[in-house]
Amino acid sequence: MASFTNVIRSTLGEIAGINDVAEVAYPAGLPAAVRPIAVSNVALLIDYQSPAYAQLYSDRLRRFVGKRGVDDALFCEIAQLLAERMSYHDPIRIAQLKLQEPVTPGRRAVVDKRRFRLDELVSSLPDIVGKPAMRLLERVYCAHRTVQIRFSKASIVGIKRLEFEAWLRHWRRLSTRYEIERVWVERWLHMIDRALTRRPDAVDAVVQSATMIEGYGTGYRHGMAAWHQIIDGLAKPCFDGTLAMTDLSGAIERARAVPRDPKGEQLSKAIAELRLAH
Repeated sequence: MASFTNVIRSTLGEIAGINDVAEVAYPAGLPAAVRPIAVSNVALLIDYQSPAYAQLYSDRLRRFVGKRGVDDALFCEIAQLLAERMSYHDPIRIAQLKLQEPVTPGRRAVVDKRRFRLDELVSSLPDIVGKPAMRLLERVYCAHRTVQIRFSKASIVGIKRLEFEAWLRHWRRLSTRYEIERVWVERWLHMIDRALTRRPDAVDAVVQSATMIEGYGTGYRHGMAAWHQIIDGLAKPCFDGTLAMTDLSGAIERARAVPRDPKGEQLSKAIAELRLAH
C-alpha cells in the first residue's frame, strides 16, 4: 500500500509541476562549443518530459567539464548521444511526435502504424501496474508477441487518443522502461570515465557504442543485449586489467559489426575469438 501511495504522490507531483525546476542550470565551465548543443537538447528534453528531466541531462554533462582527455569534439559527441538516449522512443514519444506533425489543409493525415512487443508496452507502465502485468504475460507465454498500434490525426477520436497517450509522459519516470534506460545511461557514462582513465585510445569507441541502441521493439532489445555483451566481454575486462588487448577500439568495432541474432550466439563466439587473438 505504501508503494502505491508513493507512486500516486510522485505522479501528482509530476503533473502539478511540483517536482520541476524553474530554470535549467547549465554546468559552470561548459565549453562554448558544447553550449549550443546542450541548449538545444535541454529544449528537446523539456518537450520530451519536463524541466526536471532536462536538469538531469545537464547534471550528467557536468562530470565531463574540465575532464582530462575530453576535448570539445568528444564533449559535443557525448552531449548529443546522451540526449538521444534520454529521449528514447516509446509509444508515448511517438504519440508526442505525431501530435507535433504539421497538418496540411486539404490533405488527409498520414496514419502511422507501429508494431510493439507486449512486454515493451507493459514496461512503459508504472512498476506497480507493469510488473504484475509482465508476470501474467510471461505466465501465458505472450510477452514476446507483437501488436500493431495506429498513431493518427485523421479523426477527432485519433487526436484525442494521441493526446491521452502523450499525457502519459507524467508516468514515464515511474516505469520499468525508464529504470532500464536510467541504469544503462549511467553505465555508459561510467564506462566513458573508465576509458578516459585506463584506455584513452578506446574512448571514442566506447562513446560511439551508444549508437548500438535505438528505436523500439526487437531491434532495440537486440542492440541493448549486444552492447552489454561487448562491454562485459571486451571493455570492462580491459579496464579491470584482466584482459590485455592492444587494440581495444578495433575489437569493439569488429564486435559491433557482427550480425545480431536472438540469443547473441554469433557475438559471443566473435568476442571469444577476439579475446584469444589478443
